[in-house]
Amino acid sequence: MPLNPNKDLKKYYSIQEVAQMYSVNESLLRFWESEFPQLKPRRAGRDIRQYSKDDVKLVGVIHDLVKRRGLKLAAAREVLRKNKDGAYRSNEALDTLKAIRAQLVEMRRNLGGIVTDHEYELADESTN
Repeated sequence: MPLNPNKDLKKYYSIQEVAQMYSVNESLLRFWESEFPQLKPRRAGRDIRQYSKDDVKLVGVIHDLVKRRGLKLAAAREVLRKNKDGAYRSNEALDTLKAIRAQLVEMRRNLGGIVTDHEYELADESTN
């Protein structure tokens, strides 16, 4: 069965999809399930994991704490236990900044030809 590319319409994500979202192995997600009691994806027939949107957000927070910030698993568990809302807000802020950066890079790329053409016009005018 092909994966649904429109992520906004989905209720549940496979372990493969979640692993691809964060560029990690499926085995790492299974390991995190054993290390973080908050991460409990739903189990469908044949014990297939189904991650809800909340589960995916939690994986993002764990990924941020462990992979980006470099916290040990025990420290990441403690952050989630003591300040779950703060960890989520921090991760959401990072996601927002990444989206803004992507938009700016795209705008710069689109403007590249315009700016270059304008610079050539200015250079032509100064030589005349």
